[in-house]
Amino acid sequence: MTLLRQVLIDPVAQYGFMQAGLVAAAVVGVTCAVLSCLLVVRGQALLGDAISHAVLLGVVVGYLALGDVGVFVGALVVAVLTGVAIAYVTQNAPFRADTSMGVLFTVTFALGLAILSIVQPRGIDLFHVLFGNVLGVSRTDLWLTSVSGGLVLLTVLVGFRAFQLWSFDPRLARAMGMRTRVVEYLFTALLSAAVVAALQTVGLILVVAMLVIPGAAAAMVTSRLSSMMAVSAGVGLTASVTGLYGSFHLDVASGPAIVLVAGACFAVVFVFAPRGVLGTLIRGRRRGVGRRSATADAADVG
Repeated sequence: MTLLRQVLIDPVAQYGFMQAGLVAAAVVGVTCAVLSCLLVVRGQALLGDAISHAVLLGVVVGYLALGDVGVFVGALVVAVLTGVAIAYVTQNAPFRADTSMGVLFTVTFALGLAILSIVQPRGIDLFHVLFGNVLGVSRTDLWLTSVSGGLVLLTVLVGFRAFQLWSFDPRLARAMGMRTRVVEYLFTALLSAAVVAALQTVGLILVVAMLVIPGAAAAMVTSRLSSMMAVSAGVGLTASVTGLYGSFHLDVASGPAIVLVAGACFAVVFVFAPRGVLGTLIRGRRRGVGRRSATADAADVG
């Protein structure tokens, strides 16, 4: 009991930054996990990667224009604009979406790095921007993260049926009169908000993992979107909280710690889930036994 208190309770009770970090990590973990299901179902995992790289430009420009307050605003504006640009180019170009993403995110990321190398602002820690620092979350960061994450989750909940139909069968959605382009732009905005919310927690590079791994793990458990989102949220929450404690006790960067726990969760699910390696192997053996039994019965009848 003493060990459990020292590991789990004392850090939160004694340090205010752990309290803020725990809330921020939980919000980001659940928010990214819910959106990751839609990305996995639609096969658009690269979209989160594209937006996260583009956010660096917003961070730099926002900081130069408004200081610390401008980081969040600039990141959100650039993220949304990049997402909308990707959707627009994809709809009006003769190539697939991954090509549009590759072009736009490399250009915006390079532009952000170029400005950063020229200006070299002292207030931006590039390591924390890229890989996160959840233990350094301020009250302002916590408020912005909580509000943006809450709005994203609320929007997904209210528009769940529309997102579900759009994700699984966009042609049917259009045939039913749904404005799929509006839904796509809305989803891009939600994804942008989630990426910006995760900026302080896991950073721009590792947020891609939180937008893919929980949804991929959930897809190994169930194919029903509502259940997939619940499982994914559980994976995201577990990875965020466990990774945060690991970051505190082992003195490692919070972003990598959270992603490593998420990766471990995926490995366990990949092996032991009903749709995982063992589940597939067991079903295959049962089918083999069933076929042999049917063949033997047919032979006896003959």
